[in-house]
Amino acid sequence: MAKALTKSQIVSTIADTVGITKKQAVQTLDTIVALAYKNAKNSFTLPGLGKLVLVHRKARIGHNPATGETIKIPAKKVVKFRIAKAAKDAILGPKKK
Repeated sequence: MAKALTKSQIVSTIADTVGITKKQAVQTLDTIVALAYKNAKNSFTLPGLGKLVLVHRKARIGHNPATGETIKIPAKKVVKFRIAKAAKDAILGPKKK
């Protein structure tokens, strides 16, 4: 499996493709990330890629796998990323029936 792109590789690709400097590409990427962090509570959509959403999980009963002991797992908030259908289709190919 290929390694994931680093931030500098992503910045270089953006700068070359769009025709801007690497410094401008870094600022653009950092602005998008900051915007996503700020608006994740209300959900943040990156068109064509997906959506960051805040999900509330209910309290539940779990089991310790080592001892089999029943434990109470408290309610909590988690951040999830939901992949857009366009991204799924582009990566995996269209769904066959």
